[in-house]
Amino acid sequence: MIIDVHSHAFPDSLAARAIAHLEEGNAKAFSDGTVAGLLRSMDSAGVDRSVICSIATKPEQFDPIMKWSLAIRNDRLIPLASIHPSDPLAVRRVGEVMAAGLKGIKIHPYYQGFDLADHTFDSFYAAVESSGLVLVSHTGFDMAFPRDRRADASRSLDLVTRFPKLKFMATHFGAWNDWDDVEAKLIGKPVNLEISLTLEFVPPEQARRMILAHPEDRLFFGSDSPWGNPVETLRLLRELDLPAPLLQKILSENATALFR
Repeated sequence: MIIDVHSHAFPDSLAARAIAHLEEGNAKAFSDGTVAGLLRSMDSAGVDRSVICSIATKPEQFDPIMKWSLAIRNDRLIPLASIHPSDPLAVRRVGEVMAAGLKGIKIHPYYQGFDLADHTFDSFYAAVESSGLVLVSHTGFDMAFPRDRRADASRSLDLVTRFPKLKFMATHFGAWNDWDDVEAKLIGKPVNLEISLTLEFVPPEQARRMILAHPEDRLFFGSDSPWGNPVETLRLLRELDLPAPLLQKILSENATALFR
């Protein structure tokens, strides 16, 4: 079993425009951004299930993302809702997500324009914590934005310290393109880390060292498809020569426990 905890797809009517727009600031996508394209890439990589991380760039996108997520979910796809933290109805939205049976919420400090450690959103974080939903957040820098430190390792650590029961997951191994800071501040701490778009950039010896030093139940396989190719991420992960039981935890066991 392989579970990819970080992938993206878009409604068929929007996929081509969304991919073209996002490619302006990001790496080139290797698939077309549709659900069918995601499933094809999963099949080519041997991925059994993928978590789809949509992003509401404004509060009014909550409803259409929810409707689409409920329509596409199946045994292989685990779509997350997305709530804009500045939405005045954010706390109520958390309850709606839980009632709908979705497994979690995706946030993105850059595309949603907020600081991960801004206490203004504590009521939202508290609601997610009490709901038991998983909160997946982009962390680190983003290649499409200036290098503002709005989602770095210190902010993730502050968040999980203040909300210790929050099922928080930091993408890109804790902070994209800021992994020395992650190694200094997050490794060994009770923070869930997924590895998408990391192994392509971090020296293998550092990646292996960080993985082995982190709590084994808090490590997850993610690809960030279609920006990262799961075939390549899996190849790089396996080349780290990790202990087999740990590798299986990363590939599926930890995700099965977290997302139930």
